[in-house]
Amino acid sequence: MSAATWFAFGADDVLPDQPATPVAPRLTASRHSAVTSPPTEAELIDGCLRGRQLAQKLLYDKYAGKMMAVCLRYAQTTFEAEDVLQEGFLTVFRTLGSFRRECPLEFWIRRIMINAALRQHRRNASLVAVSDGEYPETLASEEFTLSNYNFQELLAMVQELAPRYRMVFNLYAIEGYTHKEIGELLGITEGTSKSQYSRGRVILQTKLERLGNPTRHVS
Repeated sequence: MSAATWFAFGADDVLPDQPATPVAPRLTASRHSAVTSPPTEAELIDGCLRGRQLAQKLLYDKYAGKMMAVCLRYAQTTFEAEDVLQEGFLTVFRTLGSFRRECPLEFWIRRIMINAALRQHRRNASLVAVSDGEYPETLASEEFTLSNYNFQELLAMVQELAPRYRMVFNLYAIEGYTHKEIGELLGITEGTSKSQYSRGRVILQTKLERLGNPTRHVS
């Protein structure tokens, strides 16, 4: 989703729970325009809290690409990832006043995107077991690394995982949540989280080996 799409609701609209302040005048280029440095994170936040559309757009432009990459890992399609991204940024602008600035803004936004992906998952998917196809039950080794593989290739395979495996794999292997925390987030037991992560690893490893890549252990 582009910035143009995000701001298609109109120049005079104000995001929910934002103060209704006049829209900042449009900037026009001229030979007399002063060269200014990009706004700091604090200036972006303050501008958004004042309802400044330009600050909202700059904040979106700064983080949308990275957050789309996060959403794609949790979604099964690009369309679904765009929905998660839009829902996430709506939450960002609606709740920005609660951000205490105790951590980088990017980290806070990332957590919001993950929570949006989890809500999407609860709406659209079930954690009930289904057939996984013909895959071995375990890996030959517990070692598991993704660093030697092409990102787009890996992304496609992660998206092909059953939703229950995809969510657990992302939360544990990439976000660093514990299985106990994942169980609380997804409403499953810690043991179920461990088994679903293990099964997802097996499927990913098998898919990689079927592509003809040299045998490497994925983690």
